Amino acid sequence: MKKRIIQTNQAPTAIGPYSQAIRIGDFIYTSGQISLDAQSEKFISGEIEEETERTIKNISAILQADGLSLDNVIKTTVYLLDLDHFSRMNHVYENYFGGNKPARACVQVAALPKGAKIEIDAIASIYSQY
Repeated sequence: MKKRIIQTNQAPTAIGPYSQAIRIGDFIYTSGQISLDAQSEKFISGEIEEETERTIKNISAILQADGLSLDNVIKTTVYLLDLDHFSRMNHVYENYFGGNKPARACVQVAALPKGAKIEIDAIASIYSQY
């Protein structure tokens, strides 16, 4: 299988030596996304709800660049700066993944890039329904 880099200007460019996502075979692996605005490349600091929404929209834009959607996501990892934000994050997350409940891990971390409250990465499959 050949590795293919996925790149779109509809999501923030990588802020380090990595790709927005990689496709190998039937799977796409996104890099962790935070609340960055795709056009200005500026960090959008806000309440956990706002940061969660922007983060998920960035993941969605990356998937759309390869013809997929959030319905194709099979696994996410959520990194929270504060697990006390879990229920508020989860409420927003459910709005995007409620009908498609991917496997998920959620962990509290000591710090995130740019002072973010949340970072999410995803694994998606070209098959939206099995």
